[in-house]
Order: sequence, then structure tokens, then C-alpha cells
Amino acid sequence: MSNIDQYEIVIGLEVHVRLQTASKLFCGDSIAFGAPPNTHISPITLGHPGTLPKMNRLAVEYAIRMGLACHCEIERYNYFARKNYFYPDLPKGYQVSQHTTPICKEGFVIVKTSLGEKKIRLSRIHLEEDAGKSLHDADETYTSIDYNRAGTPLIEIVTEPDLRSAEEAFAYVSEIRKLVRYLGISDGNMEEGSLRCDANISVRKKGDPKLGTRVEVKNLNSIRNIKRAVETEAERLIELVENGQPVIQQTRSFDANTGTTFAIRDKEDADDYRYFPEPDLTPFQLQDEFIERIRQSIPALPEQRIATYITEFGLPVYDATVLTEEKETADYFEQLTALLFSATTENNSAKAKAAANWMLGPVKTWLNEQAAGIPEFPITPERLASMIELVESGKISFSAASAKLFPLLLSANEKTALELAEENNLLQESDVSAIEPIIDQILQKFAGKVEEYRKGKKGLLALFVGEVMKQSKGKADPKRTNELLLEKLNTK
Repeated sequence: MSNIDQYEIVIGLEVHVRLQTASKLFCGDSIAFGAPPNTHISPITLGHPGTLPKMNRLAVEYAIRMGLACHCEIERYNYFARKNYFYPDLPKGYQVSQHTTPICKEGFVIVKTSLGEKKIRLSRIHLEEDAGKSLHDADETYTSIDYNRAGTPLIEIVTEPDLRSAEEAFAYVSEIRKLVRYLGISDGNMEEGSLRCDANISVRKKGDPKLGTRVEVKNLNSIRNIKRAVETEAERLIELVENGQPVIQQTRSFDANTGTTFAIRDKEDADDYRYFPEPDLTPFQLQDEFIERIRQSIPALPEQRIATYITEFGLPVYDATVLTEEKETADYFEQLTALLFSATTENNSAKAKAAANWMLGPVKTWLNEQAAGIPEFPITPERLASMIELVESGKISFSAASAKLFPLLLSANEKTALELAEENNLLQESDVSAIEPIIDQILQKFAGKVEEYRKGKKGLLALFVGEVMKQSKGKADPKRTNELLLEKLNTK
């Protein structure tokens, strides 16, 4: 579209995160994923007359944990409201949510894009219950309803309209997913519905302070689809404006197969939901001591770990960023470095870099090939550390360790790296008395090349090293070999 550069995209996101509690928000029914339909239900889930809800304390703690991680103000006085809206898959006919008193207010999340860092302001984080699930293909004639998910605790994280591109939306939701996993409040699995996103999108001419009419694209279930939906919808809105057609405030859905959005209904405003305080739940007051205890329980988050890896471990920004993408990977890396550091405090930066190279090289390659996460990695930090120490001490080359010893460690869980290296004849020879005769033989064989080296062709050193490694069947210590060769070549 020729005029697209004249427009600015304005995006606000609503991310729904399913909290990883054992039971639902207002009753003891399980929230375990994958159970047969309508087996995790009770009279409270089904909204039977005379039943009364009871608050899930852990869900409140998890919401506060997310709020603190996002620099929010925690609301001390909280109450729930009824959101009167026709949900075919909520048996009560209304949803219990927070309206005027979200448990977390304001705050921000830092995202990184190709244009650098940006602070995305939050409007609120509030608690609410999830709806059930409508199944349109389970029966030829009727829509079926599964109430297992009804009542599952959610937090809804609402941004201000601060995002300006599909790339920023992609980065923001990626950061939210990373945060909830680090905090241990959700698995963030979008395929199972643990994290869903609604995108509010509008367009305006650049420089125009007035926001355009927005549309909401609902229930985006993958980060890639969020990016695609924002791009697609922004193009549609710009085309409408360019052609002088009105933009209707409406709710739309994204078809991932065709890459297009389609209208579901005209968009409601808050007044349409007729919020009023939930009469069956008493308000609750949060104490400072309770909030502080939760604050103290928050683990080191990605930004803090990245800073530590760069300033204390001496790692490059790239290494530190990739190592902290998943909490389990960062935890494994820190166990690994702690073991390497424990031997001596000398040259810890080199040890950390060696550990990072293994994590981002052979370990990551194996995980990708197996489509596995670090919890499924069969080599413990202790055994990997022992192999790294063999390499760093010159007892085995990196190439031999990665190509031969690493696969052996993967399959032989009961043996140490040293035992496997000895059994398979992988240890390098650093004894001068063993290497020197081989070097003398090579230099005598290539006497002409030796003269060329001494006349200035220093690149021939690699030839001599290669010949020694070949003659020793890879067992000569390359570092010691280099030292001995230089000593002999530079002495006439």
C-alpha cells in the first residue's frame, strides 16, 4: 500500500494468563489440563442456587507476584464484581472479575526490538475467572460445552496504547510469557490456552494526537499469530481510511489459515457489562507484611540475571540474553558455573565463557534435535562441569570432547567424564617426552618447509601442528604442541 508510511499504528494488548494453582478461583475443583470433558466440575462451578464461592489465596499471591515484577502499585482494598454478559460457556450467566479495584495498577514492562529498548506502560492487572469451552465439532447437530475450564483463575494484564508495531507486540507478549514462567505462576503454554491475547488496534495519520476508532482482535493463541494479526488488521484499517470508509468499533477474530480477520460482533463498552459488586464474595484487605513476603519470594528475573552475567561473569550481551530466555536454562547454567568456580577463584570469566559456549553449542543443538527442554537433558551439571574441566585443563581437546565424549556422557549416565575419556583413549598427551619425538620427526620430514617458515612464511605453523596431531592420532595437547614447535622453529 503506497500510503502506509503516512500512518501510525496504535496498539493496546490484553493478555490473559491462566494461573498455575491446583484449584479454581472460587472452589476446589481441579484445573488440570487434558481431563475428560465435564469431570472437573462441582455445584459451585455449575452455579447451582445456594452455592457460595470461596476465594483462592494462592491466586491472589500469584497476581501480586506478577504486579511486583511489573513495577505496579498493589491495591490494598479489593473486591470482585459481576460482569453481566452472555457467556454460553459460563453456567452462571455472568463472569466474576475485578472492575474498579484491579489488584495491580499501572506499572510497566521493558521490551527490546530492532529499534532498541522501550517501556510499555500497564494500565492494570486484575483477577478474574475463565469461561468454559464451546466445542462445535463434537456433535453433528449441537454445540457441546465443556465446563472444566470454567472458574479457572486468570490474571488479565492490560497495557496502555503504547505499542506502535507488530514487532513491539511480538516482543511484549514474549516478555510476558518469559516473566510468568520465571515467577512460576503459569506455564505460559499458548497451545493449551494458558496464555491468550486480545489486541486493540487503531490507525491514525502520523502527527495526529487523536486516536482512531479501534477494533479488538480476540483470542490470539500464538505469539506468531499476534504479529500476523496486527499486521493484517492495520493494513485493513489503513485501506478503509484511505478509501474514505468508516471504521466500525467491533470485535474480530483472526483466521490463521487465511491470514485474515473477520467480524464477530460490534464492540461493547464497559457500560454494556453492567458491573456491580459481587454480593457473594466479601472484599479483602491486603496487609503490607503479606505483600512484602511475596516480594521476598520473587526469584532473580531475566534483567537481573543478564546484568550479573555481563558484569560479574564477563559474558557478552548475546550470551547473557540467550541463556536467560528460559528460567530452567539459566538455573542449569548457574549450577554449572558454581561448580566450575568452586575449584579455584582464578579466571572465572574464562570458565563462565567456556560454560556458555557448551550451553549455546552442543547442549542447545541436542535440545533442538530432540525438541526437548533443559529439564529433559540427561547430563547433570556436575557431569558436564567435569567434562569442561577436562577441556580447560588441556586433558582433552574441545573437538574430541564435543564429537566423542559428549555423546558418551549422554548415553552412559553412571560414568564420569574422566572414566569415559580414559576408556575411549581420548585424553591428550601433554608430556614433553611423548610429544617431542613426534615434532622432531615432522620437522625433519618437512625440512624445506622449515626453511620457508624461518624466512617469514609464519602461516606454515598450522601445517606442522596438523601433522603432529595426525601423527599422534589427535592425542597431542595442541597448546603444548604449539609451544614446543615455536621453540624449535625459532631456534637455529
